[in-house]
Amino acid sequence: MNAFLDLIHQAPDYLQTIKITDLIDVAIISYIIYKILQFAKKTRAGQVLRGIGLLLGMLWIANVLNLHVLTYILSKTVELGFLALVVVFQPEIRHFLEQMGSGQLRTSLHSMTPPGTELESAIDETVAACTAMSKDRIGALMVFERNSILDTSLNSGTVLDAAVSSELLKNIFWPKAPMHDGAVVVRNGRVAGAGCMLPLSGNTNISRELGMRHRAGIGVTEHTDAVAVICSEETGSISVAVNGVLKRHLAPGTLSRLLKNELLTTEEEVPKKWGMMKPGNWSFKNMTDFFRSNKKGDSDDVE
Repeated sequence: MNAFLDLIHQAPDYLQTIKITDLIDVAIISYIIYKILQFAKKTRAGQVLRGIGLLLGMLWIANVLNLHVLTYILSKTVELGFLALVVVFQPEIRHFLEQMGSGQLRTSLHSMTPPGTELESAIDETVAACTAMSKDRIGALMVFERNSILDTSLNSGTVLDAAVSSELLKNIFWPKAPMHDGAVVVRNGRVAGAGCMLPLSGNTNISRELGMRHRAGIGVTEHTDAVAVICSEETGSISVAVNGVLKRHLAPGTLSRLLKNELLTTEEEVPKKWGMMKPGNWSFKNMTDFFRSNKKGDSDDVE
């Protein structure tokens, strides 16, 4: 208690030593850290950062308890881990630096989640295109990018920047079109590329009647959080892949509802969920419902 009182008495002396440059220094560092955390939250790096935090916490505890062997192993893991992160997150790092160099970092950070109206229009146009291509037995593969950046796939195809329209998609996937064999990548509610190559699924339990287009659609959702829409050339059936799980034989209405559930976050749902955790609403029931809803949202595959 005496130490606390002494600190209060000495506080004015400490405050007098603070200069305006110190405040500017702290503000700049705080802003940079905030932007990095914001960027990590909107990409798959967020989960990795939590893992790194846990690893550093274990390293600190092992160091405090003088667990020499564990400290050595964890310290070497951290050293090699940062090198591995540069390799694993090369697309994200390059995208971040490109946006910084072009002066569009602020815009990119705030536009990782596409505007609801533009994305909803893209979904409607995709459903219309799939409905028409399903009747004509035209094969198609469209991938909606979410938090995981698909620059590797985009670089393998033709880079575009066009509004999503039913006519554009049907022209791209017309059997004699030069880009019909690849995938269309939709980013921020716009066609970012066409004729793109995707990683094939390594799942050996996939039905043998599914071709390369379906395996590619499942594969990209196994490696990223993207949503893939596949139209079968053989049967005309429409499918959607999410988190490596394929939902087949979808009607246009079901396709529209599924895509909107996966890609659109209504402005009403977020305040409602986080409203449970306001200080005035802290209760065992609200906290239980909050974490239960988060767990369900993370574990559900496809309806």
